[in-house]
Amino acid sequence: MIVCKSSREIKFMVRAGKLAAQVQEKIAEIIAPGLKTQEIDDLAEDFIRQNGGVPAFKGYRGFPASVCVSVNQEVVHGIPGPRILKEGDIVSLDVGTLLDGYYGDCARTYGVGEISQSAHQLMEVTRKSLQEGIKMCQPGGYLSDISHAIQSFVEGQGFSVVRDYVGHGIGQAMHEPPQVPNFGPPGRGPVLKEGMTLAIEPMVNAGTHEVRVEEDGWTVVTVDGMLSAHFEDTVAITENGPEILTKP
Repeated sequence: MIVCKSSREIKFMVRAGKLAAQVQEKIAEIIAPGLKTQEIDDLAEDFIRQNGGVPAFKGYRGFPASVCVSVNQEVVHGIPGPRILKEGDIVSLDVGTLLDGYYGDCARTYGVGEISQSAHQLMEVTRKSLQEGIKMCQPGGYLSDISHAIQSFVEGQGFSVVRDYVGHGIGQAMHEPPQVPNFGPPGRGPVLKEGMTLAIEPMVNAGTHEVRVEEDGWTVVTVDGMLSAHFEDTVAITENGPEILTKP
């Protein structure tokens, strides 16, 4: 069942979303060659807890860290550890926060030092595809209008959208109905209504859309070893259109 939130509930979600976005800002300040991915996780957890929140991912379905840190061909759910970031890498960070009983969720992809033009283009297309999806968060539209806008933009730029992992509703649970695919025809699925809150998160690959899970049971990688990027925002549908809740 899809739950539409009251204005009071959305205000709580704004606080959780702001905290998640602030974590991204803090991490962005330290992204550089030589940084261990575990250092990213440590910073994120400390900042979240210091600001009254709880790292939403830590322990969720057994995930062992506070932030998903996915490097290069890793699509999502990368586990931070001793890996050291190198010049030219790209790193996707997925941050979830729990504050006052409500969740915030956002993802960004960053370049490490100087990156290739092709990597930069992949990141920009992914970021812009999220914007295209958010534009479709209008009352009276259809859920798949979001999906279609993302897929059309990405494929029009020569990249591919991951099919196996999708966005989701969010609120007092990290994952609520409905699922929000990043692909599909328009005009289908639930009608969008005021008070719906969605985590929209295109994952875009430089090569094929196909992915697989590594032996650790978590890290998702591209099957062809090509780069992947991930951008996500938590969005509320209001009478005036979309409101992005994951702003710093």
